[in-house]
Amino acid sequence: FLIFFAPQTLAQTVKRNAASDTPRVFLLNAKQLTATKKRIQAGDKEILPALLKLQADAQKALTVGPFSVTTKEVTPPSGDKRDYMSQAPYFWPDPKNSSGLPYIRRDGERNPEIDKINNHRVLDDMRSAVETLSLAYYLKDDERAAAKATELLRTFFLDPKTRMNPNLQYAQGIPGINTGRGIGLIETRGLTRIVDAIGLLARSESWTAVYQRGMEDWFEKFLQWMLESQYGKDESAARNNHGTYYDLQVVSFALFLNKTELARNVLETAKQKRIAVQIEPDGSQPLELARTRAWGYSVGNLDGLMLLARIGENVRVDLWNYQTRDGRSIRKAFEFLVPFAFGDKKWPYQQLGEWPPQMLFS
Repeated sequence: FLIFFAPQTLAQTVKRNAASDTPRVFLLNAKQLTATKKRIQAGDKEILPALLKLQADAQKALTVGPFSVTTKEVTPPSGDKRDYMSQAPYFWPDPKNSSGLPYIRRDGERNPEIDKINNHRVLDDMRSAVETLSLAYYLKDDERAAAKATELLRTFFLDPKTRMNPNLQYAQGIPGINTGRGIGLIETRGLTRIVDAIGLLARSESWTAVYQRGMEDWFEKFLQWMLESQYGKDESAARNNHGTYYDLQVVSFALFLNKTELARNVLETAKQKRIAVQIEPDGSQPLELARTRAWGYSVGNLDGLMLLARIGENVRVDLWNYQTRDGRSIRKAFEFLVPFAFGDKKWPYQQLGEWPPQMLFS
């Protein structure tokens, strides 16, 4: 549908007119969405394969969930199962100690033990289903999809018994060392899609003003925690992909809450704080290349920077064309990776596991 990557030029900081069919979204392209819907209504056959795929995915999504962080078998140190909890993926038991504690780092090697705590998977599954259902509702006025998306959001964020508390105090803990880290904020980057999904559901009969206010209150508290907690401050200070996705979340949530100046300030700061720091004049990203999955992390951080540039269009902050005096830019980072993706050059850095060149274009 060219929804994600077509240029978006108008700020979407004002709540849309209720009579308008233009959704209030920030990562998605509102103008492209409305154009796509008109093509569907006109019976455009060229778009039919993509539409049928979306409808099939939505049909499956009608059968999933509900999802809740309270379904994990373990209880966080707070004693409240509504607190999100996860374990650091690259830490393993120390074979030198009978207890295995404290765990030691093996970068890029995922410890399957992390699956014993289901909150990360539950969050991702919820996000995926809601994203699909909200698109199905908007593009085809499918109220069944809207009702299901509403149910999933209500259970995960609003129901007093099953909702996630708006913090990540216990995300990516390391056994024997800590119960959580600022790094855990990378796990909620998908919530930027939830913000857009809410915009797609706005005209639905299922999505009431009470639910809208409830979600605004949840994101208000979560954003406050991101800005004021030590973990949030740690992630803001991160110089690699973690800092990029921290900024993306702050800007997305700020726009959702009509905190335009906050969003603009973070985006303007990202020019020097992210692009100038993370990207070398030749386009390489040293902090990502130092990882054992250098290709995956280089592509992943570039994707985050592109999403940050996309969302910046909402407040007319141009990160796409920003360039330092010595040539550091998002475009340069992309050009650095392209020859490796096409096989014109052999990737000289470490990449554990498979090396999927198509990641750059997916």
